[in-house]
Amino acid sequence: MLTRRALNRALLDRQLLLRRHPMTALEAVEHLVGMQSQAPLSPYVGLWTRLTAFAHADLGRLLVEREAVRVALMRGTIHLVSARDCLDLRPVVQPVLERWIRTSYGKSLAGVDLETLVEVTRALTEERPLTFQEIGDLLGERWPGAGGLPQAARGLVPLVQVPPRGVWGAGGQARHTPAESWLGRPMGDGSAVDAMVLRYLAAFGPASVKDVQVWSGLTGLRAVIKRLPDLVSYRDEQGVELFDVPGRPLPDPDVEAPARFLPDFDNVLLSHADRSRIMRDDHKKRVFSVNGIVSPTILVDGFVAGMWRVDLGKDAAVLEIEPFDRLPATARDALAEEGESLLGFAAPAASARSIRFV
Repeated sequence: MLTRRALNRALLDRQLLLRRHPMTALEAVEHLVGMQSQAPLSPYVGLWTRLTAFAHADLGRLLVEREAVRVALMRGTIHLVSARDCLDLRPVVQPVLERWIRTSYGKSLAGVDLETLVEVTRALTEERPLTFQEIGDLLGERWPGAGGLPQAARGLVPLVQVPPRGVWGAGGQARHTPAESWLGRPMGDGSAVDAMVLRYLAAFGPASVKDVQVWSGLTGLRAVIKRLPDLVSYRDEQGVELFDVPGRPLPDPDVEAPARFLPDFDNVLLSHADRSRIMRDDHKKRVFSVNGIVSPTILVDGFVAGMWRVDLGKDAAVLEIEPFDRLPATARDALAEEGESLLGFAAPAASARSIRFV
C-alpha cells in the first residue's frame, strides 16, 4: 500500500522535480512524454525548473531545426513533443480527436464530407502554413454555413504549429502545416499504444488505469495494462490498484522535496484522475479556472501551495508569490531563493528584479 506522501515523492522523482537533472532539453521532453503547451512559452519554465543547465535557445533550436514540434495530442490539447513522438503518438490518440469532433461538432458539420475536408486541408496547409482563422475562412468558402471547420481540420489532420511560434523572444501568430510535410517523414501506424502506456507509467507512475485514461484521453486501457508483461502492482490508501514499470524503485517518502515553480498547464497537475498526490481539492478550485486555464503554481514540500506570476515593466520584473496558507519562514526563504533564479531566467533583460509575497 502506498501512502499519499509516497505517491507524491514517486511523482516528483519521475517528473524530475526532486532534483534538477543534467539532461538535454530533447531528452527531458521525451522522458516526460511531451509537455502541455497551450501557452507556447510554458515549457521553457517547465524545463528550467527540471534541468541543471537549460537555456532558452536549447528549446528554440529544437523547434527551428524541426527536432520538436507543437501539435494536438493527449486530451486533444497542444503538446510540445519530439518529432519522433509526434509521428508515433498522434496516430494512437487520433480516435480521441475524431470522437471529440463527432460529439462537439457533429451537427454543425452535417453535409461536410470529412475525407474531402482532410484532402482540402492538407492541400491548403502544404501550400503555405496558415493561421487557424485562415483555415476556417478558406474551408468556409468550400462549405459555407458549416461550423467547426478549423477545429475539425486540426483534429483530422496532424497540424503542427511552425516557428517562430513557441520560440522564446520571437513573436508571430500560430501557423499550421501537416506534420508529415514539416518533418519529411510519414506518420506511424498507431501501434505504439503499449509503449505509450509504459512511458506514461515511467513518467507519472505508479498509476491506475483511470489515471492513464485521464492523461491520454484513450479508453479501453485495462486490456492494454493486462497484456503488458511484468508490471508491478500496488494499492493506494483507498484501495485503488496502481501499476508501475518493473524494476523502478520508489524514493523514500520522507526525502526532502525542494521548492519549485511550475508553469501554467504543467502536466504534473493534469495527468491523474486522483490529483491528491500533488494537490488538495480545495486548492484545485483556485488553480483551475472555469474557462480551462491552469495557473502557474508553487510546490512546497512537494505539494501545490500557491500560485505565482511575473509582472514585467519597461525595465523591471516583479515576481508575485501567492501562498494559499501561511508558510513557515524556511519555506518562504526557499521560495525567495528559487524565485531569484526564476526571475533571472524569465526576465533576463530586466535591470531591476524583486519578489513580493501577496
